[in-house]
Amino acid sequence: MSKTYIIAEIGINHNGDLDTAKQLIDIAALSRCDAVKFQKRDPDICVPNSQKNILRETPWGTMTYIDYKKKIEFGKKEYDEIDSYTKQKNIKWSASPWDLSSLKFLTQYDIPFIKIPSALLTDDTLLNAASLTGKKIILSTGMSSIEEIDHAVMILKNGDSYYRQKDYYHANFTLLHCNSTYPAPEEDLNLNNIKMLKDRYHVPIGYSGHEEDLEASMIAVVLGATIIERHVTLDHSMWGTDQRASLEIIAMDMLKKRCSNVHAMLGSYNRIVTESEKSIRKKLRG
Repeated sequence: MSKTYIIAEIGINHNGDLDTAKQLIDIAALSRCDAVKFQKRDPDICVPNSQKNILRETPWGTMTYIDYKKKIEFGKKEYDEIDSYTKQKNIKWSASPWDLSSLKFLTQYDIPFIKIPSALLTDDTLLNAASLTGKKIILSTGMSSIEEIDHAVMILKNGDSYYRQKDYYHANFTLLHCNSTYPAPEEDLNLNNIKMLKDRYHVPIGYSGHEEDLEASMIAVVLGATIIERHVTLDHSMWGTDQRASLEIIAMDMLKKRCSNVHAMLGSYNRIVTESEKSIRKKLRG
């Protein structure tokens, strides 16, 4: 029976609080997810200058957007603790780097993959640099045209002329079908893209879901998704733009169980008379 790799996307739902992050790791571990994922940014690089000084109301009072982003960003002390805590809980962790310095930061840890977010699918420099780490790459394709995905896949498979000269160029990657709306409307999910991407690129395809329910994730598994990524939260009412499109603990547990059930129900491609049918066959056919 095949197994779907489940990533619990913590992202920034921890709101800069390490204890909250640990509780979210606990949820993922109890739900038997394979990995948790965070987001790593250098706010000075990632926040556009036009937005840095915009005032924002937050649970910590009114502050500039750049100060808010810095407040919720984890540094080495927090990630050292996350690295240790996930080992205790027997679950892997990784993060999405949003800039080159964050990518370099992550390479000091023994993470199983590097996740490139949809927003950076068109960043050739980051794609090349991530490939050179030798880590498996997972790339989300939300809000991207087929031409943009074609180009990103070309970079991941071949590198540009400079990187092709490197003997250690790495091209082990999975694409995730994704709709980048939070939460994503059901009529916009276009899950048949999973089959299209598989046929077009001949690489493993997964699904990063931002809808509110579980059905689309199950359908994605039926369509052949090898990875399912869903955001996780302690409570939908918590502060943060991603909380509403996230799953609470009961839903995360149901996600894992239902993915396993889907594989059990799909069963074998080859036609067989099952063990449960044999006694009925004997009774009805003699």
